[in-house]
Amino acid sequence: MDTRYLKSLIAVVDCGSIAKAARLENLTAAAISQRIVALERQLGMALLVRVGHEAKPSLACMDLLPRARAIVNEVALLAGDADSQGLTGPLRIGAISTVLTGLLPHALRALTRSTPQLKPVIVPGTSRALYQALETGELDAAIVVAPPFALSKAFDAVLLREEALVFIAREQTDKSIDSRLQNSPYIQYDPDAWGGRHALQYLQDHHLSPAALLDLDALETIALLTAEGLGVSLVPCWSGIERWTGSCVVEPVGDERYDRRIVLLSHAQGPRRRMVGALQQALLQL
Repeated sequence: MDTRYLKSLIAVVDCGSIAKAARLENLTAAAISQRIVALERQLGMALLVRVGHEAKPSLACMDLLPRARAIVNEVALLAGDADSQGLTGPLRIGAISTVLTGLLPHALRALTRSTPQLKPVIVPGTSRALYQALETGELDAAIVVAPPFALSKAFDAVLLREEALVFIAREQTDKSIDSRLQNSPYIQYDPDAWGGRHALQYLQDHHLSPAALLDLDALETIALLTAEGLGVSLVPCWSGIERWTGSCVVEPVGDERYDRRIVLLSHAQGPRRRMVGALQQALLQL
C-alpha cells in the first residue's frame, strides 16, 4: 500500500473536500480521487461519503484514521531521519485568527529562510478547537490563548507574548472607562472563549453589567464594529490591533491580572520536536 495514498485520504478528511485536499497536496482533484478509489479497492470498503462538493469519512474510514495517521507520521519520520537535523518535512501548525494576521506571517518568513526543507501547514481555529486537534495528534503545534486549566505533562507550553486588556471606543471623552462601559452599547468578547474570560473578569471585579449588543469570538470584527461607532469593548492588545481599530481610542485598563497570554503548545515527546524548536525560535525573535 502506497502511503502517499493514505496521506491523500487524510488530507481529504481534514479539508472536507477532494478539491481542497488537491490544493493542499499540489495535485489535481482527479489524482486525489484515483488514490481514494485505489485505497477502497485494496481495503474492500467505502472510505468516503460524498455529499455535494463535500467528502466525509465513512464509519469504516473513521475506524482506520488513527492507524493511517500513525503510519503516515512514521514514514515522515523516516524521511526526516535522513536529515541529520530532523528539519525536513511537514509541520502542522494551528493558529488563532489574531496570530494568523499578527505574529505568524513574520515568523513563517524567518522559519522558511532558516529551514527551507521544513514545510509549514497552517490550520486556523479557536484556541479550544486547536487544543483538541493537538490532543488527537492532528497538529504538531498550536499557537493559542493559554488554556484556563493546568496542562498535562504530555504537552510543552512556551509563553510568546502577554497582551494587555484595553478599552476601545470610537471617540475620546472625559468619562472613565468604567462609566463608558456601563453606559454604552457593549460589544462583548465571547466570555466562553478562552481569551474572553479576562474581559468578563474585569467587568465582574468592577461590578459592571453593561448591555451586551453582541457576543463575538472574533476580535478583528469587534474592532471593526467599534470603529464604526456601534459600541465600546474590552479586548486584548494583540499584535496588529492597530490595523483594525483605525482612529479608535485604545486605552489600557492598567492591570496585568487581565492580560491574555499567547502560548506555543506542542507535544513534549513529539516526533517533530526539532521542527517545533525552529518554529519557537522564529516566534521568539519577533
